[in-house]
Amino acid sequence: MKVQLQITAHNVELSDFIKEDIREKAEKLNTYYDQIMRCRVVVDVPHRHKREGILYDVHIYMTVPGGEIAIKREQNEDLAVAIRDAFDAARRKLEDYARKQRKDVKYHEETPLAYVSALFHEKGYGFITTPDGREIYFHENSVLNNEFKNIKVGTKVRFVEEMGEKGPQASTVKVIER
Repeated sequence: MKVQLQITAHNVELSDFIKEDIREKAEKLNTYYDQIMRCRVVVDVPHRHKREGILYDVHIYMTVPGGEIAIKREQNEDLAVAIRDAFDAARRKLEDYARKQRKDVKYHEETPLAYVSALFHEKGYGFITTPDGREIYFHENSVLNNEFKNIKVGTKVRFVEEMGEKGPQASTVKVIER
């Protein structure tokens, strides 16, 4: 970390052991993202419940290039568990932030769009035509939500294509617009 760690406690006294545990966990965050400029850890006991006992809130605020990452409301009766859970959440958020910085985020392609070009309701199959003019076979069991009986020629669909015994076929067909 480029800036010193700040540890704040509200309505609770932190032992040296707990403060050292927080320091170690904060230093370990550097292994997941080494651009942390500031880290503030707040340990709070908002109110004491007669039935539930003491609940500890641990909040972590980290300043990183381009923004701030905040972990809030990690609450537990055991202070060590609340700290562990908060730092686990901080690690996950830092890993996600680092992936976004590296542009290493997975993007899922949208399933292709097509329209129903031929239907054989009595035989339980049909064909869809893609925007590039390919014709793809589909079976009534491939159509989601039992929509086969309701579709007509011209219905817009999304589909998942796979290679069948006799050529390309749609393994999943989802009705978009009737």
